Amino acid sequence: MAGRKVLVIGGSRGIGAEAVRKFRSAGDDVVFTYHRSELAADALRQETGAVPVRCDVKFSNSVKIAADKAIGILGYVDVLICNAAIYDFDLLTDIEETRWEEVIDTNLNGAYYSIRNILPYMIQRKSGSIITVSSTPGQVGASSAVAYSAAKAGVIGLTKALAKEVEPYSVRVNCISPGTPLCRTGKPEEIAAVMSFLASEEAGFITGQVIGVNGD
Repeated sequence: MAGRKVLVIGGSRGIGAEAVRKFRSAGDDVVFTYHRSELAADALRQETGAVPVRCDVKFSNSVKIAADKAIGILGYVDVLICNAAIYDFDLLTDIEETRWEEVIDTNLNGAYYSIRNILPYMIQRKSGSIITVSSTPGQVGASSAVAYSAAKAGVIGLTKALAKEVEPYSVRVNCISPGTPLCRTGKPEEIAAVMSFLASEEAGFITGQVIGVNGD
């Protein structure tokens, strides 16, 4: 499967950066987006040869511009990873409306904008793997993280519904849910390894699933 075309949304740090490294080490062509972490993005470009593109996933026009650039570079996209996210530690009674909107726009709408711009190419080719990233709070909720939990729960719903929509086109959609049991937080490279598996032919019969990478 070497030589796939991979787009990582939110790829300059953490899980996203490890995904870039993982796919590049397999010989894939990779474009990744970043928002503010220009130095980290450039360092990852120099390390891996992947191509960085600036993007603020809160805004649909920014995502469209980045997606068009990625298509221009790659030609098409075999694997789309929707990883861009921000966390929030606020009670529902404390969170400001603007912050609520920022969390929802980044974590949920950002995934929607990314998929909306890339999916038509996958449907046309009748091939593709979309991997979203939720979290344990998105599955069970987290105190003082109501906006984040709501957004990540939405990502799960998006994943499951979209998987049914695109089954006729041989496009697979799955979600990874990182977590923190086993007395430690999951390592980014452990999450990236599961992304690599879900994008592979070995996972060709897996779609619409939420994969907990949480030691539980």
